[in-house]
Amino acid sequence: MKLPKIPPLHVETMEETTKHVNQLTKPLGSLGQLEQIAIRLAGIQGKKIPDVSRKAVIVMCGDHGVARSGVSAYPPEVTGLMIHNFVQGKAAINVLARLAGAEVHVVDVGSYLSEVPKQVINKKVRKGTRHFAEEEAMTEEETIQAIEVGIEVVEQLKQKGVQLLAVGEMGIGNTTIATALAAVFTQKSVSELAGRGTGINDHALQQKIEVIEAALERHQPNPDQPLRVLSQLGGLEVAGMAGVYIGAAAAGIPVMVDGVISTVAALLAVKMEPSVRNYLFASHLSVEPAHAVLLDALGLQPIIQAGLRLGEASGAALAFPMFDAAVAIVREMATFADLGLPSPK
Repeated sequence: MKLPKIPPLHVETMEETTKHVNQLTKPLGSLGQLEQIAIRLAGIQGKKIPDVSRKAVIVMCGDHGVARSGVSAYPPEVTGLMIHNFVQGKAAINVLARLAGAEVHVVDVGSYLSEVPKQVINKKVRKGTRHFAEEEAMTEEETIQAIEVGIEVVEQLKQKGVQLLAVGEMGIGNTTIATALAAVFTQKSVSELAGRGTGINDHALQQKIEVIEAALERHQPNPDQPLRVLSQLGGLEVAGMAGVYIGAAAAGIPVMVDGVISTVAALLAVKMEPSVRNYLFASHLSVEPAHAVLLDALGLQPIIQAGLRLGEASGAALAFPMFDAAVAIVREMATFADLGLPSPK
């Protein structure tokens, strides 16, 4: 698969912003991650004072064959119901995005819905993946098509002036997929990585572990072949999110990673094109066991730790104000020179 070219960071601008941040009226480094966010945004945008006033959330939706194995507390039909909830503006991500002044764009890349609401970006590759413990979840062609959906959606939002993205998902059974992918790319055991997802009981958790182990035994996925692994295990919305990360990096747009499913898609994107990493920000740390392991693999530090495990880009939406704060500090704070004082050494 031919990927778009990703521009390098503006290193000189980062140095300029770092110098400015260090001259603000505060002890060096005392604003912690806010300073690092501002500096990284400057490097991405090539502006000493970045601008992230135009924000958008992309919610990728898809269903999974493995959901029929009892790995979730909810039936697959809930994916379609939540798609309708999104377009009606009543889901958690809608509420949180409104608070942050962000648009929400819902993309159906692989749900079971036969009639997709007109407000949804309908890019359905197929109706759900195949059961990954029985056969490969997707063909390579389907996988590439789903990745390209993500890239194309970002290109469209870039043309509309979007400056900061958050990436989330909806798909019953997708923590099972994320755990399987995490096991491949981190080489940790399934039992160490598997969480309760939608709130499953002990029996369902054991079922989840067993079906993942069966899939890994069947396919023997090779972590050095990320596209192949994605085809073997799924899912369509994970591929779509990986495409969003690649597309955002190519478009020079900073992008926030959400929970465990969003993060495994980010790791896939980085495995496919390492320079994507420069454009990623970790919004929060989920309670899903695999999430901390995945963030560590990416070398990303979460901004928020609030016990979240919803998905939808809910944690990323909560982190939007931190980006506004980072930019405002660089733009509005006085420097020591403004007060007639020497800069700190």
